[in-house]
Amino acid sequence: LPASTASPTAAAPAQSGTPDSATRFYRGRVTARGGLALRSRPDRGSQVLRVARQGETVWIYCKTNGANVDGNHLWYLLADGTWAWGSARYIDNIGPAPRWC
Repeated sequence: LPASTASPTAAAPAQSGTPDSATRFYRGRVTARGGLALRSRPDRGSQVLRVARQGETVWIYCKTNGANVDGNHLWYLLADGTWAWGSARYIDNIGPAPRWC
């Protein structure tokens, strides 16, 4: 499968909202006013799985290239109980930038 549609094999964060200690996750904060649509693929036309609130801290598994959003083509694969893609344009990294998928 292409990287943009492949499902990760690592364990998702535990239900408590913290990542599995065996897997490297990154953190980010949502900056989109009104919330950020988290999608099934890294493009604006894909299904919205949920909406992350402005200011919400999210767990990031990796990044990939996707549809351009306001000049930014990077998308983050988030692991917050549901694997979903969020545009990096509206997520500020907390700590190091995520690895490539």
